[in-house]
Amino acid sequence: MLLEISDLDVYYGRIQALRGVSLSVDDGEIVTLIGANGAGKTTLLRALSGLRAVSRGTVTFEGKDITHERADLRVVHGISQAPEGRGIFPGMNVQENLEMGAYSRKDRKSKAYREDFDRVLGLFPRLAERRRQFGGTLSGGEQQMLTIGRALMSRPKVLLLDEPSMGLAPKLIQQIFTIVEEINQQGTTVLLVEQNAQQALSRAHRAYVMETGSIVKEGTGKALLADPAVKEAYLGVA
Repeated sequence: MLLEISDLDVYYGRIQALRGVSLSVDDGEIVTLIGANGAGKTTLLRALSGLRAVSRGTVTFEGKDITHERADLRVVHGISQAPEGRGIFPGMNVQENLEMGAYSRKDRKSKAYREDFDRVLGLFPRLAERRRQFGGTLSGGEQQMLTIGRALMSRPKVLLLDEPSMGLAPKLIQQIFTIVEEINQQGTTVLLVEQNAQQALSRAHRAYVMETGSIVKEGTGKALLADPAVKEAYLGVA
């Protein structure tokens, strides 16, 4: 198992945001986590990336306990996140933003680094066209592409995606999910947090449903797409 979370509790002060959360992500998978706003999905990703302290439970990556490891070391080991809200560097151009994603790498003058840079620009041709344009002047869709591209520049083994379709037009949403599939097909494992359940579940190998800080359902993406309770709650189908 590449990434495993067991009995995770996370608090914000006295408020418990995660309650005994357990899930796993195997090498090569797309695993989707769906749930309503406030269910704890973003908190879980922050805990996985080392940005939120864990009160109880364990996070294991490639067989190693990283529950209390620093966030920067998790990037070095192969966990990278494209955060909710994009969080690009608006005063830096596209190329500089992508270079920031590779801050932990020691091979910036290598052929592998150049190949990774070319890979990102191949996935996102719009970014190639705007290499010298400041991040803050990009459209919402272009900023989302830049956020994902920046995360890929660390050469992650598992990519954490937090609501990549948020605020995007339907045509761009389809494009983003197609790119997520391509990233996975190129060898990167993906843990996807997403409110667009239809798009996310249709592409997931496995999926989990989170409610009020707990996992309440799990199964294949196909099985959850057909689940009557999931259809009613997240797909608008009674």
